[in-house]
Amino acid sequence: MTAHPFDRAIHLEPVDTATYRGATQPAWANMVGPFGGITAAVLLRAVETHPDRIGDPLALTVNYAAPIADGEFDIALRAPRTNRSNQHWILELRQGDEVKTTATAVFGLHRDTWADIEAFSPKSPAPEDLPRSDFIEFIVWAKRYDMRFTQGPIPEEGVPSDSSTTTLWVRDAEQRPLDFAALAAVSDIFYPRVFLRRGSFLPAGTISLTTYFHADKAQVEAVGGDFVLGSAHANGFSRGYFDQSAHLWSRDGALLTSSHQLVYFKD
Repeated sequence: MTAHPFDRAIHLEPVDTATYRGATQPAWANMVGPFGGITAAVLLRAVETHPDRIGDPLALTVNYAAPIADGEFDIALRAPRTNRSNQHWILELRQGDEVKTTATAVFGLHRDTWADIEAFSPKSPAPEDLPRSDFIEFIVWAKRYDMRFTQGPIPEEGVPSDSSTTTLWVRDAEQRPLDFAALAAVSDIFYPRVFLRRGSFLPAGTISLTTYFHADKAQVEAVGGDFVLGSAHANGFSRGYFDQSAHLWSRDGALLTSSHQLVYFKD
């Protein structure tokens, strides 16, 4: 098994044909449990490594039902439906008798068709022209990334913002080449938008995260260990919840993922 922290975190051993076993890694610790992006990545990897899987990931929805404790976990998965071009998966991450996370995934075969992108990559200086940003010191997982903010950096306590938008360049701190699992993790790179709007580090956490993969395997592999450009914003805050929408782009402007999540917060 490779020594890279990301690959250690998503490493799985088969228990039987419908179950894989993994373990949390201290390098990916968050405020409560592991970083949500690494959980998404290990669930995606479970499907990727299953012998019945077809095609590339198209969509992944992860529902964070309860905090994952440090230690081993099992992922149970099954494919209730396989069509000619796409395949549907249901997953549960369990610790003992408790379900901690549920997920659905759609994989599929790509075909050459008409294509167009209506989303626009934000204008930004090159990452080499920006300083590497310091993240919140006690957020351990953030040390695994090289982040360079162009808009909406980590807010100063007591300094609210009129905008919830954050834009940044990000890559693996050791420039591990991008793959679908790493892309799933990076799609959750954005800190909660309520921090920026309120200028305060309120208790907050993702409840549900859906990521759509617009790139195929060749486009993802072409990124290598380079930076990707990400931008996220919220659409509405209300009664203890808000949504958060984000996009990831390659340096040459290819749309890699779009994601949407529901986040709770305490005020």
